[in-house]
Amino acid sequence: MTDAYARALTFDQDLTAHLSGDFSNGPIGAPPEAGFPFGGLLAALCAKAMREGLAIEAPLRTLSVQYLAAAKFEAPMSFRPRLLRGGRTVAYSAVEAGQGERLTHHATATWGVDAAEANPLTPLASPPPLHRLEEPTGEISGPMAPRFSQHVDYRFDGGPFILGGNEGRPVVERLWMRLKGGRPLDADGLCYLLDALYPPAWTAFSLPPPMTTVDLRYDILADPTPKTAPNGWAFFEFRMLDFGHGWTVDEATCWGADGSPLAVARQRRKLVPQRRSAG
Repeated sequence: MTDAYARALTFDQDLTAHLSGDFSNGPIGAPPEAGFPFGGLLAALCAKAMREGLAIEAPLRTLSVQYLAAAKFEAPMSFRPRLLRGGRTVAYSAVEAGQGERLTHHATATWGVDAAEANPLTPLASPPPLHRLEEPTGEISGPMAPRFSQHVDYRFDGGPFILGGNEGRPVVERLWMRLKGGRPLDADGLCYLLDALYPPAWTAFSLPPPMTTVDLRYDILADPTPKTAPNGWAFFEFRMLDFGHGWTVDEATCWGADGSPLAVARQRRKLVPQRRSAG
């Protein structure tokens, strides 16, 4: 885990977090204030605030976050978790996050213990290209590279296709990812990485329209282990499902090195209306 990432996921005693400009979703070549705090980091903070604030021991299984308003860098963010229902095998919780009197996020989570015996069916099984793990790590480069990407190691399987302008047809991005430093992958790291790529719609346009996430949902299918996520690596696919009527929907799937599915995610984004110049 990088020191910056560790600090970003650290709370004060009152469950207050300080948002660093190192995790802006704005271009790395611009000041952090050109963007907003990275949604994947905020999702991880919501999950961790519920786990630590409510002393939940069961693994995270589902996280759903509503991004009500854009967070700002200059103000600390406070988290107010509450237990909706507890149980021996399943628990439900919620958290509200805000800066001052301004509510910025609302999230719910389901926590559950896996069955001791089960006969899993894994239709999502898709053996990732293991030979890519023998290649040097890469990065997202260029003027549009988001600032938060500097904390991630990337190994693309044929990409990246960012700003490809592929005649309006989005491309499925396939790649290995891990947090820099190669720390063991956990649920908080999955929350970060499942959003740690540009929107899939950006592969379809040379000049993509600006957009903002309004709803995000993660389903953790299995806890990562050193075997399924060696040195923190996991394999991801990002794809766009729909684009139109001022909205876009995309999803991501994460697999372990053995081809077993670890998590799925879906995001609903709102296109930001552009002002027409007078004249």
